[in-house]
Amino acid sequence: MFLNYIKEFFVKKTLKKYLRNVKSEVFTSNIKTIGLLVDESEFHDSEALIDELILNGITQNNIEIVAYKDKFKKKDTYSRPTFGKTHISWSGKVEEDFLNEFIKTEFDLLISYYNVENPFMMLVTQQSKAKFKVGFAAVEENLNRWMINTEMRNYKIFISELFKYLKSLK
Repeated sequence: MFLNYIKEFFVKKTLKKYLRNVKSEVFTSNIKTIGLLVDESEFHDSEALIDELILNGITQNNIEIVAYKDKFKKKDTYSRPTFGKTHISWSGKVEEDFLNEFIKTEFDLLISYYNVENPFMMLVTQQSKAKFKVGFAAVEENLNRWMINTEMRNYKIFISELFKYLKSLK
C-alpha cells in the first residue's frame, strides 16, 4: 500500500515534467482512427461507448481500445488489452508491449475516458502520438486539446458533444 503511494508520487513527478513541454496539435482532417483509453475501474460500459462511436460513423476496425484497472490481476483474463499500475515503472516508463504500441500509434483522435487524475492513465495520454486528444474537464487542462464537461456515466452526451464540435470545425 505504502509502496503504491510512493510509486504514484514518482510517476506524478515524471508526468509534471512532461506536461511542461506540451505541444499543441491542430485539428486539420476527418476523424478516421480513434484510440480509446478507458478507466474500467470506474466505467463499465465500454462496449456501449464503442457502439456510440460506431453510430457516429467510425468503423469498428478503426477503434483501438485500452483499458485501465486499479486492481489489475495477472491471473484474470480480460476481454480487451488491460493494464494497471504494475505495467508502468517508478520512472514512468511503460513496460508492456501492447501499451507501447498504443502510445506509438498516430490516431486521428485519442479519447481519454477517465475523469479522475490518475497519474498512470494521464502518462499514457500525455505520451500518446495521437494528433488530437479529447477528455474530461475534471482532468489536467494541459493534457487534452478539448475537454468536455460531463459525467462518465453520460457517455451518450459525451460522444454527441464531441461529434457536434468536430462537425462544426469541418
